Amino acid sequence: MNTSRSWIACAVVTAALIGPAVAQDTIKIGVDQPLTGVVAASGTMVAAGTRIAAEQINAKGGILGKKLELIIEDNKSNPTEAAAVAEKLITHDKVSAMVGAWSSTYTLAVMPKLLEYQIPMVVETSSADKITTMGNPYIFRISPTNGTEAKSFARFVEPLGIKKADFLTVNNDWGIGAAAEFGKMLKDKGLVVNKSLVMDASAQDVTAQLSNLKGTDSDTLFITTGVEQMTLLMKQAQSLGLKRRIVTTGGTLPDQLIAQAGTAADDSYHDAMFAPWFPDTAPDPALAKTFIADWGKAGLPPGGLPEGARGHDAVYVLARAIEKAGSAEPEKIRAALWEISYAGLTGNIKFEKAGPVGKESGQSPASTHLVKIDDGKVTLVSK
Repeated sequence: MNTSRSWIACAVVTAALIGPAVAQDTIKIGVDQPLTGVVAASGTMVAAGTRIAAEQINAKGGILGKKLELIIEDNKSNPTEAAAVAEKLITHDKVSAMVGAWSSTYTLAVMPKLLEYQIPMVVETSSADKITTMGNPYIFRISPTNGTEAKSFARFVEPLGIKKADFLTVNNDWGIGAAAEFGKMLKDKGLVVNKSLVMDASAQDVTAQLSNLKGTDSDTLFITTGVEQMTLLMKQAQSLGLKRRIVTTGGTLPDQLIAQAGTAADDSYHDAMFAPWFPDTAPDPALAKTFIADWGKAGLPPGGLPEGARGHDAVYVLARAIEKAGSAEPEKIRAALWEISYAGLTGNIKFEKAGPVGKESGQSPASTHLVKIDDGKVTLVSK
């Protein structure tokens, strides 16, 4: 992970050193991601994916005769910092559009800035439903909402034999929303939800919650949190002898779990938006294979590919919109985003209207895959 962070840091420094004379010949996109803090591993990989996309686009001549320039900034896994980063990218760096901001809590903090300055942002990861229902016409989300992810997952409930479930989620908009939407989906199927507990994002010890859940008769435990905390959770569950099926939501990183949680990750299931272990499941398998190859050439860890794919798709969607608009003006990009159709790594991206009439946000339909960790290897359960 240190290698990948250094690589991103170099990209940020390089962008900062570009002078005004060069900047006027580039089209700037801001990237607001957690590069340090509790979810740094995930944010760093998203940023890496944006960088690979920009390099691919520039190698083919850029956009509208100009190079694409990414300004990558660290929101430090903090909503206040995420908002400050957005304002800096907009007012100081003069970006035409943005990608961000990983966590739903960070994205919600950024949203008032987008409205204030009228800058469109492609949301690559955040899944809290209210992001696209609050009435912000500058939001275009390519990641599933908690609700659409739960709906997509519903087809696996019967094959997995889920009858009774518990939830343990991070105590923020993302985690609480996931428990609510997946819980509703299970109840609508006539199944039982026993307990729904939360944990602070920075918590290192969740044995109290796991011990509490051990007392239920559930067959399945749904987990929603960052991969760092998930690793600790799985190890602690194993130590406590918690015997039940574990399902993670939100598109986690199975390779990192295998490397860091070891046997504690065996037999766990993961709802994935991009399955790099099975590139033929992507809408454009050739694109997936090229991305995977370029990721490897950059010296990045294979385990980060699912996160990187979201950043990659976000940049390509904005590039398509800029080309469609024939301009790097933010308002023209916003209008063009409604006309984009893109077969990306994470699914077929086409924005549908969500939220109050006249203030709609864009939401792309959900596309998920279910994978399982079997004896230290990732296997495909179903497309």
